[in-house]
Amino acid sequence: MKYYRYLLISIILFCCKPEQNKSLDLKIRNLLEQVEGDFAIAFQDLNREKNNFFLNENEKFHAASTMKVPVMIEMYNQASQGKFSLNDSILVENKFKSIVDDTSYEMNAAEDSEPLLYDRIGKQVTFFDLMYQMIIMSSNLATNILVKEIGCKNITTSMKRLGAYDTEVLRGVEDQKAYDLGLNNVTTAKDLMTIIKSIAVPSVELSEDQMAMINVLKDQKFNDIIPRFLPIDVEVAHKTGSITGLHHDAGIIYLPNGESYVLILLSKNLKDFDEGTLTLAKISRLIYDHVIDL
Repeated sequence: MKYYRYLLISIILFCCKPEQNKSLDLKIRNLLEQVEGDFAIAFQDLNREKNNFFLNENEKFHAASTMKVPVMIEMYNQASQGKFSLNDSILVENKFKSIVDDTSYEMNAAEDSEPLLYDRIGKQVTFFDLMYQMIIMSSNLATNILVKEIGCKNITTSMKRLGAYDTEVLRGVEDQKAYDLGLNNVTTAKDLMTIIKSIAVPSVELSEDQMAMINVLKDQKFNDIIPRFLPIDVEVAHKTGSITGLHHDAGIIYLPNGESYVLILLSKNLKDFDEGTLTLAKISRLIYDHVIDL
């Protein structure tokens, strides 16, 4: 049997029959027993408050590219405060400073999932266009440009204000010196749920900024996890993240009947990256089936 480690499972599903709760739990356990790695899950039905599922929700994970959602949120915050307009332009530069010692480093287009932005170095690009490429194509260059403009401390403070107390955005991406010292952006499944819910759940009705961010997340081009086995008429607004041995997905799932739920799937220490990704996609389908069977 392959090994997996997880610390704590807490399941509260008062809206469902006990046998449904047990069935979901057992199915998820059985899937995780077949793959080596560490996992965290947070699921919240947005139409049934007490219909939720948590696995290792407080365990810290390298955030990978899920940290780009906090960057987007803080960008909209600062725009709403009048610090800039989303239509304002920024000079595209490929020169950044390590948080370790302020030495300069550059991004490599060959290692970026969105290489076309490198053709625009020395040219002006709007805040919105940079953010859009950061989310849908996971552009690392766009991310670092925005992080430089917006500020890591501001992003982290904004997340703590939302209630995501264990999320830290210390730096942009590809800061190898920081990575080697373990100075990484971190988050938890619980925090990512809080962050995603801040976009998905209106105080009264969805604001223009919330709707704009949801629409951007719906255009996500990397769909190997949450949407992978879902029906074509199910919309998913989400952001993935991956580095070696780690694959995440965090998003809002919109069902054809108007209901929705938030799902966070995190992994690390994956011995087989593809197998871990497939397992998370299967868990996404299990949770979808659980919701529509209520």
